[in-house]
Amino acid sequence: MMVPLDPSSKPTSQRRIAEGDTVVVYERHDAMRAVAVRPGAVLQNRFGVFRHDDWIGRPFGCKVHSAASAGGGGARGGKGKGGGFVHLLAPTPELWTLVLSHRTQILYLADISLVVSYLELVPGCLVLESGTGSGSLTTSLARAVAPHGRVCTFDFHDQRAASAREDFERNDLTSIITVAVRDIQGQGFPEEHTGAADAVFLDLPQPWLAIPSAGTMLKQDGVLCSFSPCIEQVQRACEAMRSCFTDIRTFEILLRTYEVREGGLKGATTNEESNAVPLAQKKRKLLAAAETLDVKQNSSVMVRPCSTARGHTGYLTFARLRVHGN
Repeated sequence: MMVPLDPSSKPTSQRRIAEGDTVVVYERHDAMRAVAVRPGAVLQNRFGVFRHDDWIGRPFGCKVHSAASAGGGGARGGKGKGGGFVHLLAPTPELWTLVLSHRTQILYLADISLVVSYLELVPGCLVLESGTGSGSLTTSLARAVAPHGRVCTFDFHDQRAASAREDFERNDLTSIITVAVRDIQGQGFPEEHTGAADAVFLDLPQPWLAIPSAGTMLKQDGVLCSFSPCIEQVQRACEAMRSCFTDIRTFEILLRTYEVREGGLKGATTNEESNAVPLAQKKRKLLAAAETLDVKQNSSVMVRPCSTARGHTGYLTFARLRVHGN
């Protein structure tokens, strides 16, 4: 189960893998997949052949070796059974964001973290979300309000809503998450939630059309968040918020990751460096050496920014419902 519903029950990471569970098969940090455990089934990848029967009864987080090599041996080491190995991880909301099917552009961990924090979510809250999309944010919202809160999410696209509902059912989240098909921009949120929501999240092409309805759904001092990829959308949304919201703030999250690895440092004579290495390159080499964590003669742990980084995803605008009379 992705989200613990009973505070007295053991977390998923301490439970044994059972038939029907969803596990995240971790090959490396940029190669993971979600797999439903089925008796008699096998998973084959570049590291070998893995039998689901060998997974059942093992704890989440364990390392499992392949039963047979695929394509001439496992790439993750030649020791142990079959040569290759993978790790079987519990499907936390963070990992689910990395392995889910992309039916739409999704929010990633940096944006999700700020959303959950700024919406001030605690167990028992009611959150309204539109649109559902691939359900990346929805699963994190569910964990924040579990075990007694609710996330009511809406999408105008029938098939997307159906696919998201299937994902939530597979991850045992239906007691927290309800999915409905509704055009929030045109119809607004259902009246049954009027004045009951602790927070509202909008991921819509024209959020300003839904902001008046969002204001009527929120409890006094409730918080609204609108996600938009374009600054022009942010401008129009902020104009619509000023009538009944205060403390309007917009953020853009830019995440930079670093690569930490062990590598050798090649020596060179003074003459060779003077003749072959430009001054700018020498400075860069000295800077890289200064960032070494463990200096050795032949091997060092090097730290450097990753060559590829996720750039702009969108803008997050937060606003608090103005207290009546102020």
